[in-house]
Amino acid sequence: MSEGKIIADKQGHLGRVIFDNPEKHNAMSKPMWDALAETMHDFDADADVRVIVLEGAGEKAFVSGADISKFESERANAARIKEYGVSVNRAYASVQYALKPTIAKIGGYCYGGGMGIAICCDLRICSDNSSFCIPAAKLGVGYGHENTKVLLDLVGPSFTKEIFYTGRRFNAQEARSMGLVNHVVASTELDGYVDDYVNTMADNAPLSLKTTNLIVNELLKEEDQRNIALCDQLVDECAASQDIEEGRRAFMEKRKPVFAGR
Repeated sequence: MSEGKIIADKQGHLGRVIFDNPEKHNAMSKPMWDALAETMHDFDADADVRVIVLEGAGEKAFVSGADISKFESERANAARIKEYGVSVNRAYASVQYALKPTIAKIGGYCYGGGMGIAICCDLRICSDNSSFCIPAAKLGVGYGHENTKVLLDLVGPSFTKEIFYTGRRFNAQEARSMGLVNHVVASTELDGYVDDYVNTMADNAPLSLKTTNLIVNELLKEEDQRNIALCDQLVDECAASQDIEEGRRAFMEKRKPVFAGR
């Protein structure tokens, strides 16, 4: 059986992160967590990339959680468990704090660490046959506060507790009703729907997207931890950019703007 891996695929202004372990429903090993963080940092540093889509290989899963076949080698004792957790949290942070807009394209299983990745993305679009679960309580696992806070900010305390208390599977419509996902589409329409979203976002001004991304992240922090000076600086940079001039000209000339990201 082949080892799972992370595939980085760049297509124009799109950076695709593919979880490639279909024989195990794209379950994540420690090397995959480490590779996810590295790939996200590479795409973030690439000026050509404007939108990052994270998706699973095959049609059955986004990510089904941790690769249980690796537990003996990767989580053999408390020290190994802590080391594994560092890799997971680093990967989560690389997605959550990415400078580029991120979309989780979810088709099928989105469990455990897969759900942890998905909630770190800016948007989540799933097929109608998707399901969601964090089975920590069924495994005796204590779920870390960092990712719990992300889920709490997304769906609120009541749904967060229900997800953890029950450890059950939630279907796509339940996920939509609690605010866990932005959109639910037919499985046959998922590719085209996400492609349209990517094109819409990639055509917009990169500095504006970055500004919104970072300001929202700042406002999610406790009030005394927010960097309001950074928020003001980002708005000022947009006001002084070439792209704002291009936007004005395009509007007056009744044409589609061509933004350069500067």
